[in-house]
Amino acid sequence: MSNIRILLAEDDSNLGILLKNYLDAKNYDTSLYINGVEALEAFNKESFALCILDIMMPEMDGLTLSKKIRATNQDVPIIFLTAKNQKENIIEGFQSGADDYITKPFSMEELIYRIEAILRRTVTTSVNKQEGIYKIGSYSFNPLKRLLIFNDQQTKLTTKESELLELLCQYGNKTLERNFALKSIWIDDNYFNARSMDVYITRLRKYFGNDPSVKILNIHGKGYKLIF
Repeated sequence: MSNIRILLAEDDSNLGILLKNYLDAKNYDTSLYINGVEALEAFNKESFALCILDIMMPEMDGLTLSKKIRATNQDVPIIFLTAKNQKENIIEGFQSGADDYITKPFSMEELIYRIEAILRRTVTTSVNKQEGIYKIGSYSFNPLKRLLIFNDQQTKLTTKESELLELLCQYGNKTLERNFALKSIWIDDNYFNARSMDVYITRLRKYFGNDPSVKILNIHGKGYKLIF
């Protein structure tokens, strides 16, 4: 892909320069920032298609930066770079708005694969969708615009929230298998992506709080079922 602008926040200058040069060589337009404060200032002034954030940074860490980015932009994909592989750290990253993570040390090829997988979902899939409105109890869901509507209240969903809800709608009152959803949206059905999906399921349940007839059930050992 060309002309894709990437914001890279990494305080390790050697790794940061190495990543920037590699991404530039792959035809990505990459801007490198050495701390979260500089990265946030740049994000607020410029337009980026994707953000790659180191979790451990001076002045403002990656988790805080992700939350601040999400406060103004729900759509831009975020990948975390982390030297930690503790479950709590990675789950907190997803809760702060991340789309994916990669644990140091990692191969450049793996990073490119993850970038391309996310961009395929966020840049190209919306073009292929056809207009269609789902009625979910008292709600209307427009997957193309990623809008969940209840009366005059509109909720803008994130890309993953919308993709997950659309899968649930497509299976309507039937079980959506957990592994199928993970591979369809997250590409990989590993433990951490599964925990991430649990976070998104919890969010979707909260969105339907105004209509008790709408439920997202856990089907033990299988997956989820949207009841409406």
